[in-house]
Amino acid sequence: MSRRLVVALSGGVGGAKLALGLSRVLPADELLVVANTGDDFEHLGLSISPDIDTLTYVLAEIDNPATGWGRRDETWSFMDSIGALGGEDWFRLGDRDLALHVERTRRLRLGQTLSEVTSDICRRLGIGARLVPMSDDRVRTRVRGDAGWIDFQDYFVRRQCRPVVHELAFDGVMRARPQDDILAALRSGDVRAVVICPSNPFISIEPILAIPGMREAIKASGAPVVAISPIIGGKAVKGPIAKMMRELGHEASAAGVAARYGDLLDGYVVDHADADRVGTVGARVTIARTLMTSLHDRETLARVTLDAADALASLQ
Repeated sequence: MSRRLVVALSGGVGGAKLALGLSRVLPADELLVVANTGDDFEHLGLSISPDIDTLTYVLAEIDNPATGWGRRDETWSFMDSIGALGGEDWFRLGDRDLALHVERTRRLRLGQTLSEVTSDICRRLGIGARLVPMSDDRVRTRVRGDAGWIDFQDYFVRRQCRPVVHELAFDGVMRARPQDDILAALRSGDVRAVVICPSNPFISIEPILAIPGMREAIKASGAPVVAISPIIGGKAVKGPIAKMMRELGHEASAAGVAARYGDLLDGYVVDHADADRVGTVGARVTIARTLMTSLHDRETLARVTLDAADALASLQ
């Protein structure tokens, strides 16, 4: 019997686009999406999970298409009011979005795990694929700039990625355990492919891979590991990837991203713009259109990625 399950590692906006494509070309029970939680933080007394939330809204197809994050048809009365009262309004929470954070916080305080909360919310929003946090244990990404260490959301949102990045750390990661469903899937012998979505390798994918046992479980699964480059023609499709890579001493290119993943990769999907720039990549390279501007693009790239994984599996 051929292997069926696809395990996709994802951050927020860019990764969510491919996750949606995968969810539309695969049966619901054949996709497990693993969300980065290093971006999670507490704000205004609420537990915020930005990447889980983006993936949830995108997979439910209720996301804001203009921003790629947040809910569509959003209103902002809460933020306007809290700003007028002198409260912290630098991290924008829309009125519809706020309901999710309030409910998550309530359930977590009752003792539910982040996995349990996420699963139930996805069910209520009609999401068929499984979406799970990378861990139910607390992991927090920190950034060291010229002025010292700051929380990731302080760097990313409040300071708009302006500080020069000298170092990254994932607080709590060495005490964290992979979420149970992830390990069960990787050990099942039924994994068709592990897909690394086109997310920032430093702040979206590496927190997942840094959890003790995660990288080893991926390798031991026997499934081909295929990543999609988040950089096209030397430029980031979204976010501070290129800036961050240069500041951390890496080449800001599709080849540079592949080098960061190293021998974990079996396959690598890059855009036509980088076809002549990935000769040193050790993984088997597939050339495709990787810019996803439409639903058709998302589905097509998902199929290309799965075909690349299947081709690799046939060579094993």
